[in-house]
Amino acid sequence: MAERESRIVAVANEKGGVGKTAMVINLGAALVKKKKRVLIVDMDPQHNAGSGLGIEAGEDDISVYDLISEPGKYRAEDAVCRTKWEGLDLVASHTDLSGAEVELVDQQGRENRLKSAIENLFDLYDAVLMDSPPSLSLLTINVFAACREVLVPCQTQPYAFRALEDLFDTVDAVRKDINSELRLSGLVPTFYETRTRVSRMILERMQADERYRDYLYNTVIRSNTTIAASSEAGKPVVFYRSTSNGARDFTALAEEFIRRAPS
Repeated sequence: MAERESRIVAVANEKGGVGKTAMVINLGAALVKKKKRVLIVDMDPQHNAGSGLGIEAGEDDISVYDLISEPGKYRAEDAVCRTKWEGLDLVASHTDLSGAEVELVDQQGRENRLKSAIENLFDLYDAVLMDSPPSLSLLTINVFAACREVLVPCQTQPYAFRALEDLFDTVDAVRKDINSELRLSGLVPTFYETRTRVSRMILERMQADERYRDYLYNTVIRSNTTIAASSEAGKPVVFYRSTSNGARDFTALAEEFIRRAPS
């Protein structure tokens, strides 16, 4: 990573169940093990990123919902939660975030509420990883408006592969109309089953497709029950069981992520 240039990254896919939150948590933790400072911003109303880091925000804690629903009332610094691991911080979500789209729909500058609320935190970290909702919504647009890169986890299954086209089109539209700095920086195959024909076939399609192949990471995240177990324990897999395939895959992903830093 560039020494002073923070990487502001949306981890996004409009399809659910592709390993998006697991990627945010475990890539972030693997980067911390590489001596990087990482902030995770949970923009999913299901707030699973916080749970996966062992953090359950209370009603009195400042969440990302507070920051975007009442701009100027709260300081972004006061919304940062320290995790158990030095260098890994979180801005937590809240279930109320599910209603934010309705609340903001008539507000001026609604697409940039998130960026305005937290951009003063960016220079404090080597990487800011944002977990977005599994749908195209105003919350997702806020994430794209605030970020410079989009990292896409894609389950190696046909439905997930077919959904990529819509996501790529959305990123193109946001870059054209809202955030000219936004770019697709990577496509990461997830839930890869080495022994199944379908997984191998979808990976081969990604490698062959002219629209996707240049973004495709060499690292593949294999299906691994330890990743789910670590999430249940509220502990990233690289800290939960460092010898597991899940920990090895996310360590490799972090190394490739660092190598692919924009010049």
